[in-house]
Amino acid sequence: MASITPLIERPDMIRLDAVAVSSKDMTKTVAFYELLGFDFPEWSVDDKHVEPNIKAGDVRLMIDTAKLMEELSGHAPTPPNHASFAMLCDTVAEVNAVAAALKDAGHTLTVEPWDAFWGQRYATVRDPDGYQIDIFAAL
Repeated sequence: MASITPLIERPDMIRLDAVAVSSKDMTKTVAFYELLGFDFPEWSVDDKHVEPNIKAGDVRLMIDTAKLMEELSGHAPTPPNHASFAMLCDTVAEVNAVAAALKDAGHTLTVEPWDAFWGQRYATVRDPDGYQIDIFAAL
């Protein structure tokens, strides 16, 4: 196997800072992520860009309208082929509770909560724009 030479000398020189997703309907997208506990202070339906307060280490989630992403890049964003976020819960009961809350709010789970062979309670749902959201906790 060929060795890959890193483009930078120091691994701390570059690090993940944010993940950006596009939204066709900011109101629906914000409401979905609020169900998961994300806090959107001072946002309005006219906003083209929002960043919720979340506990995710040093990584931020940025949500932009599809129109803004098209304006910035020159082309319309395409639906995700496969993009997912893994949301950690502290307990199996919390996974079940989050899954139930999502269903109660009208969202369809693509994978009902189950005990995965890799040692986690796992459930999956898609957000209003098709992004996969995995909800899990250690068994």
